[in-house]
Amino acid sequence: MISPNDFDGNDTLKIRQAVAAAEVSGRRCVRISRRKADALSARDFWLIDEAILLPGDMELIIDDCKIKLSDSCRDNFIRSANCGSGISDISVLSNIRISGRGRAVLEGADHPRSTGDAGKTLGIRTYGTDAARPEEKQTGDWRNVGILLVLVENFSITGLEIRDYHCWGISLEKCACGEVKDIHFNTREKRLIDGKEETVLNQDGLDIRKGCRHISVENITGRSGDDLVALTAIHPEIKEAGTFVYTELSGCPDPPANNDIHDIHLKHIHGYSAGGHQIVRLLNACGLRIHDVTIEDVRDTSADDPEQIRDAAAVKIGDKNPVWGGVTPLGDTFNITVENVDSRARHCVLIAGSLCDSRIGGIINRNVDCSAVECTSGEENLRNVEIAPQREMLPAEKGEEERWKRNANGRGAGSMPV
Repeated sequence: MISPNDFDGNDTLKIRQAVAAAEVSGRRCVRISRRKADALSARDFWLIDEAILLPGDMELIIDDCKIKLSDSCRDNFIRSANCGSGISDISVLSNIRISGRGRAVLEGADHPRSTGDAGKTLGIRTYGTDAARPEEKQTGDWRNVGILLVLVENFSITGLEIRDYHCWGISLEKCACGEVKDIHFNTREKRLIDGKEETVLNQDGLDIRKGCRHISVENITGRSGDDLVALTAIHPEIKEAGTFVYTELSGCPDPPANNDIHDIHLKHIHGYSAGGHQIVRLLNACGLRIHDVTIEDVRDTSADDPEQIRDAAAVKIGDKNPVWGGVTPLGDTFNITVENVDSRARHCVLIAGSLCDSRIGGIINRNVDCSAVECTSGEENLRNVEIAPQREMLPAEKGEEERWKRNANGRGAGSMPV
């Protein structure tokens, strides 16, 4: 394997040279281990100024070390090399593997230049040292995403801890036949920067965006600032790829049907949104569809948070908010299976849009103020949806609940917060 420790220059240049050498050598594997001290620095972690660009047929192994964004970086941790600023024609790449071994950490900058999505103004709604600098874009964009893969087939992202990222932790656009597994997110929609609590918005964990299909997601843990896992098929309008206008990079020149999200399997999602959003969210709009999705074993771990966060929903399907075009037509969201959800959220499973030909079951609802399954968009927006009775807690689960309540009383909360 090729290591950036074998090259000269700053950290960004060392990693870039290692990837280039692997691409031409035929070995096509780069292993980043702890940084060796050199004339520039004695630190053992990597500090990068630009994204690590991965071509097709490439494996990147992050071996028991940390890669951190520098304060001068306004870019991703890692991005597929087929896309970026000014690339309007994005070709399909195949066989990209990003693998963490030991404790493999990706960490945001101490003073991020930009945070949040394309709708957030720096210095007003979300933190960024580029705020009020006229030569710099004053809203977020796709550069704030942690790991960004666009039009990549046969991929995997495994074994990573991603913390204090600047917008979405991982974003997949029009990707197919892949795996995201064993990912731990650690952020909370706020950062203590120079002794002051700063707001950092749109810190979803994993975003599966429009056009994604045949993807397996397993063992997602930790806390995100925004939704922990989100499937979002929105914004179908024609737009050019490679600009800084949107948080998505790929553009949308193809027919709406090609932008559906389908055949996604989510399993073992154990975490919460520290910003009080959703653990799992499905959102489609503007004629784009989400279908053939299985959500299995969602566990709300907000009891581990000293602030006792109560999320908006453990699982939310659809949205009647007019900002997304209101409730989607019946038939746009279908063949959704939700099994085994253990929730303390304000809503356990919330249907806020349309849903048909689906099943929801195995629900443990620990919030006495809500039902296990609620439909706020109206029964007329449901068709052939089977909802099984709420599942009783097992003895071990009851014991865990009693421990949580004792801890809450000890903190002076008295009861589970609303």
